[in-house]
Amino acid sequence: MSHHIHSQARTTPVIRQEIRDSALSDRKLADRYNISRSTARKWQQREDTEDRSHRAHTLNTTLTELDEAIVVSLRETLYLPLDDLLYVTKTYINPDVSRSGLARCLKRHGISKLKDVLPQVEGEAAQPTKTFKDYEPGYLHIDIKYLPQMPDEDSRRYLFVAIDRATRWVFLAVYDNMTEASSVDFLKRVAEAAPMKIVKLLTDNGTQFTDRFSATAPCVALPPASMQSTSKSKQPTGLHSFDQACDELGIEHRLSPPRHPQTNGMVERFNGRISELLKQTRFSSAEELEKTLLSYLVIYNHHIPQRAINHQTPFQAVQKWQEDKPELFVKKDYDQVGLDK
Repeated sequence: MSHHIHSQARTTPVIRQEIRDSALSDRKLADRYNISRSTARKWQQREDTEDRSHRAHTLNTTLTELDEAIVVSLRETLYLPLDDLLYVTKTYINPDVSRSGLARCLKRHGISKLKDVLPQVEGEAAQPTKTFKDYEPGYLHIDIKYLPQMPDEDSRRYLFVAIDRATRWVFLAVYDNMTEASSVDFLKRVAEAAPMKIVKLLTDNGTQFTDRFSATAPCVALPPASMQSTSKSKQPTGLHSFDQACDELGIEHRLSPPRHPQTNGMVERFNGRISELLKQTRFSSAEELEKTLLSYLVIYNHHIPQRAINHQTPFQAVQKWQEDKPELFVKKDYDQVGLDK
């Protein structure tokens, strides 16, 4: 007979049966088997020796069975995202439903992911989702972070950050502004400093990177029934100085979808590290701030292991990729093990 035992259980089915058959008190049983008295009492009172589900016996939900059936039907026929489905449900079905409650309802019915209900084209195999781990070095994300104004400054400055998807290698620089000229200069500095060949670059839709929304650009025609926003169809002209600099360097410039900052989440997470660093330190000058950021860059690249890259440092990941695929790199990166002498 097979038994289902919780991975952190302190007792086995044999011990549980011994507890059930024993006439000892729960205190003595707890001492004998090195368990708590409540655990000993539990197995004294149980008629079986298997772990039971921790799932709640009573489901707390404001949706009735009929409500859930309507919600599931809407999801499967109109392919509504969660937030859109929540609006329809609160407006026309149940005003007391919460977002988390609706999400749990979809999960119970096996349609929590929208791709699970979207129809597949006949004969077309489903494409696996490509994660960051599947990319080779050379796909960089670039973003800008506001820096706090220092006592000796008249205005705040800006931190430009670039990070490689595959190795988490980072490059950063501080600028007085975030103009096109600064973005182009930063791009050239990244291309010069990066050990890998940069083939793709992802940025947001800021005017320092693109003219997607700041210039008259041709729009892709959309069918009348399309649910897409026309803002998503706007395309850059290719005349922006940053685009031209990318062309000169042989780099493909990609833009994140509007209002989807999570697409550039990798560099946003690094910026979160910078925010924590700035909160923990009090700087007396702009020079001190910049020196601290550059020192942290060395520490991050050479001394902080990253779980996303198998608990290696970015430098170690670069080394591994250089051994496996040297053709992806233009120069060798050197380890910085300590302070300069």
